[in-house]
Amino acid sequence: MNTYTLASLAVYFVLMIGIGIYAWAKTRNTSEGYLLAGRDLSPSVTALSAGASDMSGWLLLGLPGALFASGLVEAWIAIGLTVGAGLNWWIVAPRLREQTERLGNALTIPQFLANRFPAQGTMLRVTSAVIIVGFFTVYTASGMVGGGKLFATAFAGVLPTGGLSDYMFGILITAGIVLIYTTIGGFLAVSLTDFVQGMIMMVALVVMPLVILSGHDSTAPLNLSSVPQEGFLSLTQGATLVGVISAVTWGLGYFGQPHIIVRFMAIDRVENIPRAGIIGMSWMVISLTGAVAVGLAGRAYAEANGIVIEDAETVFIVLANLLFHPAITGFLYAALLAAIMSTISAQLLVSSSSLTEDFYRLFLRRSASEREAVNIGRLCVALVAAAALVIAADPESEVLGLVANAWAGFGAAFGPLILLALLWRGMTGAGAVAGLVTGAGVVAGWIAMGWNKAFLGGPGLYEIVPGFVAAFAAIVVVSKLTRPREG
Repeated sequence: MNTYTLASLAVYFVLMIGIGIYAWAKTRNTSEGYLLAGRDLSPSVTALSAGASDMSGWLLLGLPGALFASGLVEAWIAIGLTVGAGLNWWIVAPRLREQTERLGNALTIPQFLANRFPAQGTMLRVTSAVIIVGFFTVYTASGMVGGGKLFATAFAGVLPTGGLSDYMFGILITAGIVLIYTTIGGFLAVSLTDFVQGMIMMVALVVMPLVILSGHDSTAPLNLSSVPQEGFLSLTQGATLVGVISAVTWGLGYFGQPHIIVRFMAIDRVENIPRAGIIGMSWMVISLTGAVAVGLAGRAYAEANGIVIEDAETVFIVLANLLFHPAITGFLYAALLAAIMSTISAQLLVSSSSLTEDFYRLFLRRSASEREAVNIGRLCVALVAAAALVIAADPESEVLGLVANAWAGFGAAFGPLILLALLWRGMTGAGAVAGLVTGAGVVAGWIAMGWNKAFLGGPGLYEIVPGFVAAFAAIVVVSKLTRPREG
């Protein structure tokens, strides 16, 4: 491993910590300042922060790995996500920004739900907070797995790990840097680092496939269609109806991802949301297209040059080391860490906000000062990170699998709930509680039964589908049954 690579990563780490210190100096020592940056984010920071916190390590590990292994048919996930993200900006963003401020200046999603349905406020805050902390611990672990895989693949036997495995050392470094800037700088630090990380990710995903296609050793140009796998470049080869539905319905998850939709709550003005949406969707289309291209071109390059990549999810890491100058390799590794760290920091902060505002201040210290609440929030960031470390300690964990489970849990529990709370006046607090419990319960049960892997003798159905449908139905039915009669 060249010293240029390590130097590039060191610069990236120093930059992230520097942004955290800057945010600490700029942030008001209040809950609104620490948790929402005072609701004063610019459209560009809001857009890239939402995108970077959304995509996580799966953008450079899981998605290219899926395309590398199975071909273009895996791109249905990217198609579904693009549609879902667009609808999220159009439907949820403006309404959530306006209603969270109007209804009691809510700082968290559980607070918004409690203010929207005050009769069941405590139940909603506790239930939603439990779901947020539970699923985000798993989701955060997926990011740490990505950091571990990077260090185990790229720095094997190079760094002084003090007796730890390269994988575990990578997890600790990744988590440690994130903890520093998230703990001291709060939401502003997370959002500003997300902006920088989003730019790094996009540039890397544009450069990587172009270099792969032009870096073939043969005199003949690299031919993607030469991959010896039938239908490798087909969107339909080997696809089943259930498989396509499972892939496309990833887009449903957007409506219920607290770490993404909380960005909508922090933008400076509702009127700036359309502009932020255009920026965010442009970034997303470019980045997803690049990730798909990395997987396809990476497979063709590996086949043409006899390169064996045992873990498909490491294709980005392997080719970054093979094709680039060590200094650029360090930049590309930084892009991967940016994808990982931007999501981890967002998830840690949302989990911390729920523990602080929806447990500590609700049950333990209602009279807690703003300074005390901020300090408790910092402590909760560390506690959630420690729990995620335990889950991520298994080096056999798959990034895409962990992300899929957590994404489905949030999408089913909160997606129908947020949509109907913003759009349907007939919804009741009892219906909201029913939707939360039903969505999370169906997803957990579906995974436990293994129906996401095999269902009715065929391929598995992604757990977000039954969870989302069941939660939506539960909200509508229970709301109609508990709605006060007129007259």
